Amino acid sequence: MIFTAFAAYRSAGGGLTTGELLLALLGMLFAVSGTTALNMVFDRDIDAVMARTKNRPIPKGVLTPRAATIFSWVLILGGTVINLWISWLYAAVIGLGVFFDFIVYTIWLKRKSPWSIVFGGLSGGMPILAGRVLVTGQVDFIGILLMFAILLWIPTHILTLAMNHSKDYKLAGVPTFPNVFGFNSARYFIAVTNLIAAGILLMVAYFLHINHSGIVALRFGSLIMLVLSGRLILSPSEKTNFTLFKYASIYMAGAMLIFAL
Repeated sequence: MIFTAFAAYRSAGGGLTTGELLLALLGMLFAVSGTTALNMVFDRDIDAVMARTKNRPIPKGVLTPRAATIFSWVLILGGTVINLWISWLYAAVIGLGVFFDFIVYTIWLKRKSPWSIVFGGLSGGMPILAGRVLVTGQVDFIGILLMFAILLWIPTHILTLAMNHSKDYKLAGVPTFPNVFGFNSARYFIAVTNLIAAGILLMVAYFLHINHSGIVALRFGSLIMLVLSGRLILSPSEKTNFTLFKYASIYMAGAMLIFAL
């Protein structure tokens, strides 16, 4: 998330001093980390019954919920103070990310709806939008496009894991997209969202006048992403899920590097 914010900042031309930029990213890091920790406090009951999460600090007994809650709020409030010092709009965008992540996703939707990744996933797009705000001082069209690119990338990141750990999620009572609508529907959903996300990223690259080498690299990376999405439909397996899960992160990191450079 921090890297996407930096990439968006660079894509808008930069302009802050090194100290100001590092402070802004630190404020974001505190807010994001604090929210992640707060999520783990709230989800400690389901984390304890899932093999993938049972060794997290709270269910394992390394940290008490009270200590983790204090730690979470210190980070969130400390980050908010820093972000407000940088810019009220920057702080507001990151604050929206905290709201969508903890309130909308974790508290409201995660245990009730398989669509939680869509509405809660808006939180994942806030850092990249905030990175643009750092330079432009406003919520601009390119920032919104980048936010939606991240939002549409999230299903790949989440649903491939949800398919490989479907028994865990059933045991925990979390209604994931694959468990509610079926694995085939999840695979087609992943393919469609990847196609749209790749299209948005290429559109942004043209809007930003990225050089020819960057466009070619982004096209090639997008093609691999779509081929793996198709393979997920035609030859489904846990290995294919995991391959796409890992590549999705590499693909997005590569796209962000292109925008940053």
